[in-house]
Amino acid sequence: MKTSIPFVRGVRLRRDSVPRSAVYPFSLAAVQQVERLRLERGITFFAGENGTGKSTVLEAIAILLGFNPEGGSTDLRFETVARSSSSLHEHLELLTLDGSADDGFFVRTEGLFNLATEVDRQDEEMEEIAREAKRWSGVTMTGYRPLSNRYGGGRSLHQQSHGEAMLALLSNRLGGGGVYLLDEPETALSPLRQMALLSVMHRLARSGSQVIIATHSPILLAYPGARIYRFDEDGIDETEYEETDAYRVTRDFLDHRERSLRTLLAADEVGEDDR
Repeated sequence: MKTSIPFVRGVRLRRDSVPRSAVYPFSLAAVQQVERLRLERGITFFAGENGTGKSTVLEAIAILLGFNPEGGSTDLRFETVARSSSSLHEHLELLTLDGSADDGFFVRTEGLFNLATEVDRQDEEMEEIAREAKRWSGVTMTGYRPLSNRYGGGRSLHQQSHGEAMLALLSNRLGGGGVYLLDEPETALSPLRQMALLSVMHRLARSGSQVIIATHSPILLAYPGARIYRFDEDGIDETEYEETDAYRVTRDFLDHRERSLRTLLAADEVGEDDR
């Protein structure tokens, strides 16, 4: 039976339960201002520098929705010793929109290898069950669709390159009409594959999905009509595409490449002289 997944309107910090605001992640300005997020169906971006809380807030929302913290869904769950989640979700309340989705998934690049391993493990387990059933009863199991079909387009994710596996997962597993959280998917994708992801995002948006993406990519942030929240040391603010650091820094570098390189490399040479 499918689990009904709520569409997310926002989150509220239960301040009376927060240990101390000076303790991470509650020391982050973005966490203190998390109520500023106004989420809706369609595409929403969390943009900003490393360490500002984008992924931390996204992970907390994923856990509140019942998704596997390392990446996955309500029914594809696994746990590795190396992964530990922040406690933020324990101090947030999920605010929901009307209606619910039949599908949902949390994609995080750093968990792709472990997710691929779990998909292969479950497929191998079902193949072994099928072999044993045929051995003892002579009956051939039918109707089972390998997870590799749904996740990797018919191929094991481990048999594809990092970028191929990520795009295959995004293209095949995110079926539409669901709640999808993506944590820096561009890390695994070339610029061309990031453009391909724009097409996937458009298909999801047109199907009535809610897609929330933490990203540094000026390519992904260019999706028309998306709501962009900037996370920084001052907190959270809604912003325009051209005002994001990802756009401004990339454009400035490309427009003034030689000047930028002279400045950066000269600074590095000065640092070497000081050593």
